[in-house]
Amino acid sequence: MRIISGTHGGRRIQPPANMPYTRPTTDIAKEGLFNILQNQLDFEDLITLDLFGGTGCISYELASRGVTDLTIVEMDNKMYDFIKKTSSDLKFENFKVIKSEVFSFINSCNNTYDFIFAGPPYALTTIDDLPLKIFEKKILKPGGIFILEHTPRNDYRKFEHYVKERNYGSTIFSSFVME
Repeated sequence: MRIISGTHGGRRIQPPANMPYTRPTTDIAKEGLFNILQNQLDFEDLITLDLFGGTGCISYELASRGVTDLTIVEMDNKMYDFIKKTSSDLKFENFKVIKSEVFSFINSCNNTYDFIFAGPPYALTTIDDLPLKIFEKKILKPGGIFILEHTPRNDYRKFEHYVKERNYGSTIFSSFVME
């Protein structure tokens, strides 16, 4: 796993072995996603939320590209500790790592974000509830972008706020925008 670009571009991150509930976004898929996002977002001004933080790779990429206000939600103890340690080792400031179940976090969230990324376990049975909850709770700012990582078995084209999807083999990123 590596950081693609920015101040830490090319830096390799070694996640812990035996991560039964974590599936890091592949470098190829992450690079494709960020190639698109760099033309849509001004990273320096974003307030971001990374749901199902896992290894933290999406937030490390955001921080490396200049995002200074990052919130990461992860409930697994091992991965939570890994994100805290790695962000500290990389000297990323303004990393708020929250140990919580994602839906509990969304239900109690009073903040709003410019960019939300969710890379849930592919086996999550409530994955279709994520876009619904995010827009119901209004945690995405007007004009904000929500990206949901999923497999081809999920189809969000008929969901409200859906914009488009990008396919990287077995990884699909569906984009939603708050009007």
